[in-house]
Amino acid sequence: MKNHLRTLSRLLPRGTLRFDPATLQANSSDAWVASALPTAVAFPRNTAEVSKILAFTYRHRIPVTSRGAGRGYVGGCVPVRAGLVLSLVKMNRILQISPADGLAVVQPGVITAKLASTATRQKLFYPPDPASLKESTLGGNIATNAGGPRCLKYGVTRNYVLGLEVVLTDGTTVRLGGCTHKNRTGFDLIGLFTGSEGMLGIVTEATLRLIPLPSTRSSLRAEFTSIAKAAAGVQKILGSGLLPCALEIADSFTLAAARKVIPNTPNCNSILIVEFDGQLASVKNDLASAAKVLRPSSSKIVTAHGNVACEKIWEIRRGFSYALRDTGLVKLNEDVTVPRGKVVDLFRLTAKLQKKHGVPISSFGHAGDGNIHVNLMAPAGTKPDDRRMHRILDELFRGVLQMGGVISGEHGIGLAKKPWWKVATTPALRHLHTQIKRTLDPRNLLNPGKYL
Repeated sequence: MKNHLRTLSRLLPRGTLRFDPATLQANSSDAWVASALPTAVAFPRNTAEVSKILAFTYRHRIPVTSRGAGRGYVGGCVPVRAGLVLSLVKMNRILQISPADGLAVVQPGVITAKLASTATRQKLFYPPDPASLKESTLGGNIATNAGGPRCLKYGVTRNYVLGLEVVLTDGTTVRLGGCTHKNRTGFDLIGLFTGSEGMLGIVTEATLRLIPLPSTRSSLRAEFTSIAKAAAGVQKILGSGLLPCALEIADSFTLAAARKVIPNTPNCNSILIVEFDGQLASVKNDLASAAKVLRPSSSKIVTAHGNVACEKIWEIRRGFSYALRDTGLVKLNEDVTVPRGKVVDLFRLTAKLQKKHGVPISSFGHAGDGNIHVNLMAPAGTKPDDRRMHRILDELFRGVLQMGGVISGEHGIGLAKKPWWKVATTPALRHLHTQIKRTLDPRNLLNPGKYL
């Protein structure tokens, strides 16, 4: 395999393929606990180079694992069968922003925050906002159908993908969709590739929908003496007819970790962060209504108006993952999702698991759509095959499925959730996945060794 890849290196611009140990190590893992060294790493700069690479690897049956910024939490870009890692970080240009058409055309290596800030300067808005938006790439967001706090009002990445350029496993390049906001020409292949975790093709260009930038935003942070009261507040907000653009929750362990490293983190058991955006009068009115709904059950409410003030509230939320990392424990981040009416039940389940197994659990996330990040805080040095953690996760996932939930809302399955793929799906559904995979990747070369 290595000799074949050295031959490929001579067919590409100098420096496109690298074999040095430092580069191999840097591209061996993501934010999960597993890692595996690739044989080589490719850094293509355009679609033609990606096509040439895949045509070669297909001919010589070389596994290919595509990679963005490596910020995933399920081992999705770990090259478990070695071969070639296809890093798209150098395909990082915003090719076009069209206010008239309401869209952007981007390469997959563009950082999410870069597109958002560039659009904002033209009074346009790209809503998907994963917590890692300052680091994650748009290609990675597409591969996992990433979400973020604003999903409640605006939806996930798939809701903003108008078109894709995809290189298939044999090097063939296809264009799906286009520049129109409506398109019913054939099957929804955009939806098929969005969230496919790099197992069906390599996205080399995306046309993304932009919407008018809301003129203002307002936020509040409500503090509570128990997580049950905070979770009940979610239903109170939505039951009152309000639709925030974001509705986030955090428990006591998360806040305790945040207080050590994030200034102005409140000293309370749990919080809700609620945000509205739109026109000034309606936003202020909605925020006042939300505060009124929450005030009887909360111990304190802090409000903010405008970008600068709102970001001070959001600094705490965006820093949760980093605060948990600084505890020195291994954060096993599980993005389970339950029906919205089961959020209180989910927190009861995590409390039960924490007490039963004696392992700290940090829970926070997108309460408005039932997508809660349940983080097992495992001892330092915990490995992917740790039996104790596996037992806890098994109880968590099975409990979530019994509630009518799913084992992943936005991170994907990858390696981390592979053991529960059969528990979470029916034989007929798995067969359908396998048929699609065999049709588009008959030699099983794209991101092999994951859940299919």
